[in-house]
Amino acid sequence: MAESKMTYAPDYAVPPGWVLEEMLESHEMSHAEFARRCGRSPKLVSEIIAGKAPIEPETAIQFQRVLGMDARVWLNIEANFQLRRAREEEGERLESEVAWYREFPIASLAQLGAVPKPRSDVDGVQILLTFFGVANVDAWSRRFASASVSYRHSPSFKSSIEALTTWLRLGELSAAQQNCEDYDRASFLSSLRRIRELTVLKIDEFLPEMTKLCNSSGVAFVLVPPVQGTALSGAARWLTPRKALIQQSGRYRTNDHFWFTFFHEAAHLLLHSRKDVFVDEDAGDGNELEDEANAWAANFLVPRRDWELFVATQPRSKAAVVQFAEKQGIAPGIIVGMLQYRGVLPWTHLNGLKKRFQWKRRET
Repeated sequence: MAESKMTYAPDYAVPPGWVLEEMLESHEMSHAEFARRCGRSPKLVSEIIAGKAPIEPETAIQFQRVLGMDARVWLNIEANFQLRRAREEEGERLESEVAWYREFPIASLAQLGAVPKPRSDVDGVQILLTFFGVANVDAWSRRFASASVSYRHSPSFKSSIEALTTWLRLGELSAAQQNCEDYDRASFLSSLRRIRELTVLKIDEFLPEMTKLCNSSGVAFVLVPPVQGTALSGAARWLTPRKALIQQSGRYRTNDHFWFTFFHEAAHLLLHSRKDVFVDEDAGDGNELEDEANAWAANFLVPRRDWELFVATQPRSKAAVVQFAEKQGIAPGIIVGMLQYRGVLPWTHLNGLKKRFQWKRRET
């Protein structure tokens, strides 16, 4: 006799035992009789009805033969019920993680279009976990909060760990959209020399070429606006053994700060451990690694001998700075920033030579 093709596709999840109980009643069949026909123990049938035992594939086939409802339907009922129960349990766990969620700049994320606006705190926890690509708070802590981070300090690091990891994750997601060649140190150095020549251009002119040059040597470059709770300028890290990332916020929007930050982060990739995440707040004295990155960036922008000879002249005029910058082939604003940092110029002097950047956030 051909098997029945009855189907059952409710739009809500019910315990499989309820469905089985109703079908046994409609067939006027006792639990014991059904168990005998299935070749299973009465205890198993009772446990399935009570929701204490699941319907396994072999059991579903037996149910199909005795009751005529397709085995796949039995398994779908079981799967839907188990999923609903898991979600209910998950909901209880999410309730306990609301305090964690409230520490994050979720409003900034929603404003940037990185996440939808949460409908509730529990919804916000789910949105945030999805944003970070982790299943729970413990996984977030292992993946992000426990990362080895080398901070480029101002007197005290101002950014909270929640805001910092949020900003870093935005960079990670943006970098994933850039197709990069495998990292090659010699190629990266060559790209940096060409990027140095771009410092005299406007941002809309140099940014596409700069990104292309970085990508060609295995480095993603992204601009990510600051989020609430951060005081960040840049960061450098390795996403994979073959792909690095330089991330900048454009916090001060002046060309001297932008370019020095970029070459500072590039120095970390060239000089330091691939296991660390290097995060830059305000320029200033840092640890040994940060001092090395500062020295490398300064020397790359202006060779040390040329710089010392220039500083020895105590330059204070616009003409002197412009002439030296032209000779070096870089933007005058960079020279002004370096002179101010060195203490040769006051912070209020020759700022007109610095260029302010404006850029639109690129849609992801």
